[in-house]
Amino acid sequence: MFEFAWPYVFALLPLPLIVRLLWPAKQQQQSAALLVPSFIKGSTGQQQAATSSILKLIFATIIWILLITAAARPQWLGEPVSIPNEGRDLMIAVDLSGSMKMEDMEINGRLVDRLVMTKSVLTDFIKRRVGDRLGLILFADTAYLQAPLTFDRETVATLLDETVIGLVGEKTAIGDAIGLAVKRFDDREDSNRVLVLMTDGQNTAGRISPEEANELAKNFNVKIYTIGLGADEKVINSFFGQRRVNPSADLDEALLTRIAESTGGEYFRARDPQSLENIYKILDQLEPVAGEGQKLRPLTALFYVPLIIALGLSALYALITLLGHLFNRFSMFKSKQNDENKEVA
Repeated sequence: MFEFAWPYVFALLPLPLIVRLLWPAKQQQQSAALLVPSFIKGSTGQQQAATSSILKLIFATIIWILLITAAARPQWLGEPVSIPNEGRDLMIAVDLSGSMKMEDMEINGRLVDRLVMTKSVLTDFIKRRVGDRLGLILFADTAYLQAPLTFDRETVATLLDETVIGLVGEKTAIGDAIGLAVKRFDDREDSNRVLVLMTDGQNTAGRISPEEANELAKNFNVKIYTIGLGADEKVINSFFGQRRVNPSADLDEALLTRIAESTGGEYFRARDPQSLENIYKILDQLEPVAGEGQKLRPLTALFYVPLIIALGLSALYALITLLGHLFNRFSMFKSKQNDENKEVA
């Protein structure tokens, strides 16, 4: 939407006319006139004066209107943008160990592995985190930072979607993932630090044990929510027929529960996509999405447009006046030479 910040400035538009009417009449100074070349002016003095006055009035009127328009501060207001009331630092750690290949999850009637299910549900959770700084950690044999804390949720979701199993090994370094998250949080002071750690196994690798990482998290006030992935039962076909197995037998729920509770978080069990979606809804309540606060309308100032045009016309006015002076002087000089030549003849 286009508008003027100070529209009352337009009340000054008739000021030159008022000054002209109220100012004591004085003999007009010839030097104040706009001088134009004689071939533009015409042949008579009256035509010269009329042309000069009209051009001067046109230039002065347009320049004055443009200056008043610039002083009124024209501006363009964009669409309203919501500013969240609050935000937090939320780091998400996703397990990429070999066990995440297990196809014990079902989406739309189709069996998928645990990572595909995690991506499917976690992407929607990421996009809901309006106002939060999100980061992404991937871990297996070790942990590495895939996305630093950022407000760009789309980029975090894209980086998550591009992950593949085995990218950083086949084992599970839970301690390294927690330690890396604590380090990234420590780089930012005065933040609400939350880590959501998702794994389907137990700690089998890493340079730091989960217990040591847990102590670091408590010292730096990092709240950890842990999520155990994997179904409780899966039917497999073998030489002796079908049998039921527990594909999550390696899941260390006791460890994940201790880590979560000791830091003020909570442990959740995700046996299928529906339960994982419900967990994210619970997390929205425990760590609420920033609410809608004030609305900001992006503002683009446009005062420089009429101001530049006014300066350009002023420069053109001065240039025409200068050229008029030079041309008239040249004409007078040529006329004087012609007169002298006639006298000599």
